[in-house]
Amino acid sequence: MRLLIDVGNTALKAAIWQDGQIKSCELNVLPWSQINEVVYASVGKSEQLNELLAQASVFQVPCFEAKVTKQLSNLSCAYQQFHNLGIDRWLGLIAAFQLWSQQDCIVIDTGTATTIDVLTAQGQHLGGWILPGLDLMTRSLTQNTQRVFDDANTPFVNELGVNTPNGLKNGALVATLGAVEQAKLQFTNKKPQLIFAGGYGALLKAQFSDAIYDPQLVMKGLNYWYELSEK
Repeated sequence: MRLLIDVGNTALKAAIWQDGQIKSCELNVLPWSQINEVVYASVGKSEQLNELLAQASVFQVPCFEAKVTKQLSNLSCAYQQFHNLGIDRWLGLIAAFQLWSQQDCIVIDTGTATTIDVLTAQGQHLGGWILPGLDLMTRSLTQNTQRVFDDANTPFVNELGVNTPNGLKNGALVATLGAVEQAKLQFTNKKPQLIFAGGYGALLKAQFSDAIYDPQLVMKGLNYWYELSEK
């Protein structure tokens, strides 16, 4: 049994990998006597993570922190200074390369930021973009303008806005969709596989035919990282 931990910008998520499946778990009642190792990734500091690692130490469970490397198996990072690539982006790429091998892919993760990464079928990461997430994009406008305002009941919809709140939210959505369309142009005469993850992944996935939404993409990448890396 393997405990997987992903610390994002705003939350810590955890899951158990057992019998080839990722299962949800309750952090307050972890079966430490059955856990063989802890594998974690973190984009920032987390007191909750520190507490979990301390518990692992008490039970003598080894812990492994996922890191970005220039190369992992046949996957290559586009960044010359690879350590500057966010670990969550790297894990998404690892999962995409393992699950959709021999396919050109675009990985879109929608959290506090929306990240878009382009990956060839041969495992070459071509690079990507970092955009404000949908909520951050709208909030930045309401906080820095005098007449733009939001409405919590207004959804994100791919259509023209006819009032300020849906003009704001729909504008954020179509700006993000436009960035995905630009990423698709990196593959001439090809149709890449679009893979969405994160909080707004299902919403964005619905805007594209043949796209995939995988809410556990980063967790799967974390598990693949452990299996492929030299520890």
